[in-house]
Amino acid sequence: MQERFLEGRTALVTGSVQGIGLAIGKALASAGARLAVHGLATREQADAAVHTMREAGAPDARFFDADMRAPAAINTMMDSVTAWGGPDILVNNAGIQQTASLAEVTQQVWDDILAVNLSGAFHTMRRALPEMAIRGYGRVINIASVHGLVASVNKAPYVSAKFGLVGLSRVAALEYAAVGSRDSGGITVNCICPGWTETAIIEPQILARATDFSGDRNAAIASLLTEKQPSQRTSRPEEIGALALWLANPMAHNITGAAIPIDGGWTAQ
Repeated sequence: MQERFLEGRTALVTGSVQGIGLAIGKALASAGARLAVHGLATREQADAAVHTMREAGAPDARFFDADMRAPAAINTMMDSVTAWGGPDILVNNAGIQQTASLAEVTQQVWDDILAVNLSGAFHTMRRALPEMAIRGYGRVINIASVHGLVASVNKAPYVSAKFGLVGLSRVAALEYAAVGSRDSGGITVNCICPGWTETAIIEPQILARATDFSGDRNAAIASLLTEKQPSQRTSRPEEIGALALWLANPMAHNITGAAIPIDGGWTAQ
């Protein structure tokens, strides 16, 4: 695979100041993409993420701010990224989660999780895809979850959003499947569906489970893995980044409408 095959391309990765988003951004930067960095961050955190992208190989990187619950803010961000020359690659990674039973979920929690995890992706995609169609190359990579494929208790808003994200991605994949060519790379829309991955978003679940093990965090992680993930191993963010990089390659022009699990066998059960 050509090492710098994304030279001249611009990637927008939402939620890219830490975790999976940061790892995806670094992977795309290593192949020569310019990086539009986004997230809820202090100026110091934003500057550090931009610096990380440049160190990883991005010829340029900039921070773009937007509250993913606010369509007007997303539109403003997309205006700015479009003026900067992109995005050729859009990674919708920004996400939030809060666990509670269906009876205990508040309207605010429901609205916020659906807004960030699902509606935010809709608002970026509806702006980015027509521009990608003009160029004949485009990649939308939506970071869903195993919870876009199977359900778990106490996660009604999160599961609803992730199932919706998989469905939204499949519709977009069909609508843009014939755009472009093998040579141009075409336009593809796919989901990556991670299982237990070493990120901050799962920390509240680890701490909650640790109360059953006298506060032992490692025992809590082992318990969560035993319950769901047959491999008994967590994934690292860099592994998600490696798959995103492959999907961005023009050679992946016929991989579209897929929801690809990285879950140690979770969804094979």
